[in-house]
Amino acid sequence: MKNRMTRRSFVRNSVISGAGLAVLGSVQGCSGRNPGKMKFGLVTYQWGRDWDLPTLIANCAEAGYEGVELRTQHAHGVETSLSSSRRLDVRKMFEDSPVKCVGYGSNFEYHSPDPDQLRENIEQTKEYIKLCRDIGATGIKVKPNYLPPGIPREKTIAQIAGSLNEVGRFARDFDQLIRVEVHGEITQELPVMKAIFDQVTEDNVKICWNCNDQDLLPPGLEGNFNMVKKWFGDTIHVRELDSTDYPYQQLFDLLSGIRYEEWILLEARTEPADRVGAMKEQLKIFNRLAGYSV
Repeated sequence: MKNRMTRRSFVRNSVISGAGLAVLGSVQGCSGRNPGKMKFGLVTYQWGRDWDLPTLIANCAEAGYEGVELRTQHAHGVETSLSSSRRLDVRKMFEDSPVKCVGYGSNFEYHSPDPDQLRENIEQTKEYIKLCRDIGATGIKVKPNYLPPGIPREKTIAQIAGSLNEVGRFARDFDQLIRVEVHGEITQELPVMKAIFDQVTEDNVKICWNCNDQDLLPPGLEGNFNMVKKWFGDTIHVRELDSTDYPYQQLFDLLSGIRYEEWILLEARTEPADRVGAMKEQLKIFNRLAGYSV
């Protein structure tokens, strides 16, 4: 019984008390909700990194965000070390709020030439797939991340694809998606992602578009988008939507063209003094780019 923690004590031991959670019920009517259209949420990359789980949920709800992708090793503490009862606590906290747990953002990668390291990443992915199921999430984010020098590119690409197929087959039994973030030196170039996905056979393994500078390399945003769009899943990562170094309006127009109606998740990089206020401003920009009235 040493590791057992009730939902009441779990919340009490967080920075924000149960009284803070009462905010959640009062914001269910927030503007900016878009049923049947693209949905806006947060990745706990910078803006949510130091919020415990009740604070994270309350702040997302206050800002009108519909969902959140939990990043590993952040203050919310949602990891595989959680007991079964605490996993149920996490699930219930989301179910009792207007905020959906979209998924889990892991750092697992499958390019290593070291077979033991590769196997560790695959097996740990499987453990976090179980966690995703337990907390009510719908998928886990992973990444290819690198093509090691001195090894034929085709060999590493085949290894990454094979690993994705293995974790994809495992995830199917838990009703989870494998969301492959376009990430990492060399591997974030869209022709490389295409080469990987040309060998992916599991239909629950999907691309998570990541709004990288490399998206703009020849043949340009539209050409790169079209190169991999058939593998898009239900998550897209964006940075601050008012930044001028990425053509977000063109991206939203392309998404509208393929009738994308899934998650746009903000992976913010700046350090505003008022993060919740900044989140609200980003939601307004999202609605404008998507052509939604609020």
